[in-house]
Amino acid sequence: MSSEIIKVPDIGGSTDVEIIEVTVSEGDVIAPEDTMITLESDKASMDVPAPKGGKVVKVLVKEGDTVSEGDDILELEAEGGGEDDAEKDDGAADDEKEADQQPAKQQKSDDAKPAKEKASGGGKRTVEIKVPDIGGSTDVEIIEIAVAEGDEIDAEDALITLESDKASMDVPSPHSGKLVSLAVKEGDTVSEGDVIGSMEIAGEGGEDEPEGDEASDESSDAAPADDGDSDSDKEGDEAASGEPERKEIRVPDIGGSENVPIIEVAVAEGDEIDEEDALITLESDKASMDVPSPFKGKLVGLSVKEGDTVSEGDLIGYVEVAGAAKPKNAEAPKREAAPSGEKKSADKQAEAKPSPEAQMAAHKPREGKLVHAGPAVRMLARELGVDLAQVKPSGPKDRVLKEDVHAFVKQAMQQRSAAPEQAATATGGAGIPPIPAVDFSQFGEVEEQPMGRLLKMGATNLHRSWLNVPHVTQFDEADITDLEAFRKSMKAEAEAEGAKLTPLPFLVKACAFALRKFPQFNVSLHPDGETLVWKKYVHIGVAVDTPNGLMVPVIRDADKKSLIELAKESVELAKKAQTKKLKREEMQGGCFTISSLGSIGGTAFTPIVNAPEVAILGISKAQMKPVWDGSDFVPRLMMPLCLSYDHRAVNGADAARFTALLSQVLSDVRRMLM
Repeated sequence: MSSEIIKVPDIGGSTDVEIIEVTVSEGDVIAPEDTMITLESDKASMDVPAPKGGKVVKVLVKEGDTVSEGDDILELEAEGGGEDDAEKDDGAADDEKEADQQPAKQQKSDDAKPAKEKASGGGKRTVEIKVPDIGGSTDVEIIEIAVAEGDEIDAEDALITLESDKASMDVPSPHSGKLVSLAVKEGDTVSEGDVIGSMEIAGEGGEDEPEGDEASDESSDAAPADDGDSDSDKEGDEAASGEPERKEIRVPDIGGSENVPIIEVAVAEGDEIDEEDALITLESDKASMDVPSPFKGKLVGLSVKEGDTVSEGDLIGYVEVAGAAKPKNAEAPKREAAPSGEKKSADKQAEAKPSPEAQMAAHKPREGKLVHAGPAVRMLARELGVDLAQVKPSGPKDRVLKEDVHAFVKQAMQQRSAAPEQAATATGGAGIPPIPAVDFSQFGEVEEQPMGRLLKMGATNLHRSWLNVPHVTQFDEADITDLEAFRKSMKAEAEAEGAKLTPLPFLVKACAFALRKFPQFNVSLHPDGETLVWKKYVHIGVAVDTPNGLMVPVIRDADKKSLIELAKESVELAKKAQTKKLKREEMQGGCFTISSLGSIGGTAFTPIVNAPEVAILGISKAQMKPVWDGSDFVPRLMMPLCLSYDHRAVNGADAARFTALLSQVLSDVRRMLM
C-alpha cells in the first residue's frame, strides 16, 4: 500500500472556494468517484470525487476552509501497489515527457498574458468584455443583466445570465474595474466572442500587443480544424453502406454529474428524428439540459422513461440510420440548417403534452431537484432559507428568478404579520371544516351588507377565545333585595354629586373585592402554557353594547375607587363607546370582565372569556322569587350570576367559592368593609 496526497482538481479557475461539507473521515475506506468534499462558490456548488480508491489516512481540510486548484484535501492509502504503482509512475514519466515536448505554444500563450500586463507602467485602459466559451452554443438568450453602466465590479462577478435550450449559466467578469458601456440588453441573443461591453481597468500594458499574439494563436489553432475535417471524411467513408444501420444512443458527457433525473422524454418509439433533435431533458441541482440525437433516422427503441436517473454512457435507445455516405461538402449546409433544426425541436417540445412533473408543478410545489434555477438564485435561496420548490417561477421555461425569491419572502412576511388575525377568523379553525357556502337567494330575496370593522374584530377575538380556552361556566344567584333598597335610597344623593347610581357600580366593586380575595382569578396564562402571570392591579372591563358592535372599556384600579367614582366613570366610558370616542388605551389592560344583560332579560347565559383574561361574569335579569328563610317563604329579588372561566388556570372548586363570595357580598354590601 502506498500513501499519497489527494489534491483539489481543476475547478474552472475559481480560487478560495468554500468547503461546505466534508463527507469522509479518517479511517474511511472509499472507492473511486466517491465524494470527498463539497465546494460552493457564488456561482455553483460541486462535489469533488476521489480519483482512486483506498483508506483515508488523514483529512487535511475542514468545513469552512477555502481551497483552490492543487490544494491538499486528504492523505490516502491507495489500493494496490507494486506493479500498479510502477505503471502509474511510468505513466507519470510519460506525461512529463509529453509535457516537456509540447511546443512553445502553451508557454508562449502563457507568457503573453504577463507580457501584456508588464508592458507599461500604470494608468487605466479600456478593454472589451466578450462572451467566453459557452460550449459551442450559438444565439443564446440573455435572460438577466446583473450590472449597469458605471458599476464598479470585481473579477468573477456575474455580468449576464444566459439560458439556452440545454442549460443556464452566469457569465462572470474577467477583470475588476468600472463598467464603461453595455452593448447588450435582456432578450438579446449572443454567441461566443460577442461583445458584452467595455470596462475600464487598471492598465499596466499597452493596447498594441494583443493583435499579433491573437493572430498567431488563431493560425496555430487552424491545424486542429483541418484534422477534424479529415476525421469526418473518414467517418463518412466508413459509414458508406446501402443497408440501414442500427446505432446506440448513449448519454454524452454531462459535466461529471451522476444519477441525473430525466424530467422529460421528447420522443417516442417509431418517431423520425433529425440530428440534434432533443431526445430527453435532464435536470440536476446545477443546470438543466436537453440531450440531442447524434444521428438522423428512426427511433426503434427507447430504454428510459421520465423519472429515471442516468449518468454518462447510459443507454437511451436505438436509432436506425440510413447507410449512405454523406458528401464532404454537405457539412456547411448542415451547419447552416442547425438553427432551423433547433427551432423544429423547440416547436416539437412546445406541442408535446406536458410531463406529469410539469403538470404537478402547475398545481403544487415541485421536488427541489426539479426546480429550474441558476446558481446565483440557488445561493440567494439558501441564504434566505427559502425552499425553491415553494417558489412560483416567472422566468422562461418555468425558471425561478431572483425576483421570484424576493417576492416569495415578501409574501411570507406579510402572511406572518397577518397570521394572528387570520388564525381566528370566524370561518373555521383548529382543523374544523368551514361552514359550506349557501346561495340563500334561491330561497327568496336577500341583501348582503359588509360587516363593520368593530363587528369583525369582535367576531375574530371571540372565535379565537372559544377555540383556545376550555370554557366552564359556574351558575349561582345573589339576593340583592337589600342592595336594591340601599341603591334607591342613595339615588338622590348620588345625583347631587353628578352620578347615576345603577347596579353596575356595586357589581364592579364586588368583583374587585372578590379578585383580591381570590387572586388566582387575576392572572393570565403565558403563551408557552407553562407560566401564570399574576397581576398586582385590579382593572375591570365592562361590556357595552353599541350599534357598531361590542366594546369593552376598562375601569382602572377599581378596587381603590368609591361607588360614586365607579358610577361616574362607567357612565362616561359607556358614552364614549356609543359615540366611537374610546381611545385604544381605554380598552386595554383588563383583568376581569362583566357582561350584564340585566336590563334586557334572560335567566342565564354562557359568556365567552375575554382572553387573555381567565374569567368573565355574566349577569341576567333579577327576578322576585320565594326564598325559604328557615320558617317561611319570603319574596326576595334574586340576581343570576354566570361565571365562565378558563379551566387551565382556574379550578372548579375555586370558581364555586368565587361565586359564593360574590353572592354574599351582593346580599350584604357591609361585608366589603371588613
